Amino acid sequence: MTSYPPIPDATDLAAAVAARRVSPEELLNSALSAVERLNPELNAVVLVQEAVARAHIAAGLLHGPFQGVPFLLKDLGCEAVDFPGHNGSRLLANTQYAQNSSIFARIQATGVVTFGRTTAPEGGIGPATESAVYGGPTRNPWALGHTPGGSSGGAGAAVAAGIVPFAHGSDGGGSVRIPASSCGLFGFKPTRARLPDGPYVGEGWAGMAIDGFLTRSVRDTAVMLDACEGPDLGAPYVAPPLLRSHADAISRPPKRMRVMLCDTSFTGAAIDPDCAAAVHQTGRLLESLGHEVTPGLPRANITGMMRAWTDIVAVGTALSIAKSLKSRQLSLDYVEGIGRGALAHAQTLPPTRYLEAVNEIHALGREMAAVFDGTGAPDVILSATLAEPPARIGRFNHAPEDYVDYRIGPGRVFDYSPFCAVFNASGQPAASVPLGQSAAGLPIGIHLAARFGADETLIALCAELERAAPWGHKRPPIWAGAF
Repeated sequence: MTSYPPIPDATDLAAAVAARRVSPEELLNSALSAVERLNPELNAVVLVQEAVARAHIAAGLLHGPFQGVPFLLKDLGCEAVDFPGHNGSRLLANTQYAQNSSIFARIQATGVVTFGRTTAPEGGIGPATESAVYGGPTRNPWALGHTPGGSSGGAGAAVAAGIVPFAHGSDGGGSVRIPASSCGLFGFKPTRARLPDGPYVGEGWAGMAIDGFLTRSVRDTAVMLDACEGPDLGAPYVAPPLLRSHADAISRPPKRMRVMLCDTSFTGAAIDPDCAAAVHQTGRLLESLGHEVTPGLPRANITGMMRAWTDIVAVGTALSIAKSLKSRQLSLDYVEGIGRGALAHAQTLPPTRYLEAVNEIHALGREMAAVFDGTGAPDVILSATLAEPPARIGRFNHAPEDYVDYRIGPGRVFDYSPFCAVFNASGQPAASVPLGQSAAGLPIGIHLAARFGADETLIALCAELERAAPWGHKRPPIWAGAF
């Protein structure tokens, strides 16, 4: 394998801008050139607003930690006046926003140069990004026949290919961690309510959805989380306060921890041998660093939670479709098969089911909290991020109308991604760390999750793993070399 030097991350590029070794205009030009060269193959970057980005540079960028670094928003949420969105849907194509979301305002305050959006599946549903509104699937720069994941698949592909050093994403069932795993990146889902949702959303998917970032380094995620964390005006609830900043947490080794190693799904089902091998490899690495690693399975009603998750998302999807249709009729031209199936499924549910499902995921949260409580309880659960290496294009497209089968049928989404959504339901912090690789050379992410509110403990462990087994030099066959 060819050896490469570490790739500059966003922190490196911001330092280069501050030292006047490179200008924001030059970095933007490099990113736009990379889009022009690579996007025809990847189909990851959409709704480019070059004039807006240049106007922001000319007006004077805000003096934040990433001043002058090019950046992309996921085309789902993160509402911004200057950045209209399709939201992954023909029904919502070219949506204009009257005001900026709180998360976008905080991102912009870091000084980034936002210039466009990245692809997402319709409704943010699923572990692949193949939305009809973009004219075709988004592809993985490590292997074009495979998905970069979903729902932040465009963000994962754009960062992995070197178009931008980092990008916005969001995670309602693994949608940051799945692309991180699929694209060889770092992805971190904070504790529920750590980041703001308003003013467009009261809470996403009963509190299961939260924003996040796809990055090459742990430190880029840490600094961006510090810049964006905290409730916005009128937030219905808030996360426990941090004991120290994310950036401070990664500046020193974490305490030695008890780690529960799970080399199957959380229900005990076998996973791909390459994924299981990567879990054991990471377990040995953690032991070499002085952590205590013990095999185990969390005791919780995982199957029941996933059915509740499926119903909650169906109701949320149905509400979004109904609001967006207005006077129009539901049509194949507006909504893809899975969206129509989610709407149909929601219509079969009794009026009380939504609240019942919310109570079920909250019960799961209490069960998972109990896993981390008591003498000898683990500080961290270690597993694979996905049960398989990145799936082939087409396996999880949105053509089928059987929404329930798509989510929880044999060999479908929950069998492929049995780990991530558990921690959306419980609200606990979780991360995907790019430590594994399949025999075919595809990335395999390692999943780590901690107790509710222990974000700084978890990200410190991720940083320790990054120092022990660096990944910053790795690049896929399709590589922009923009920076």
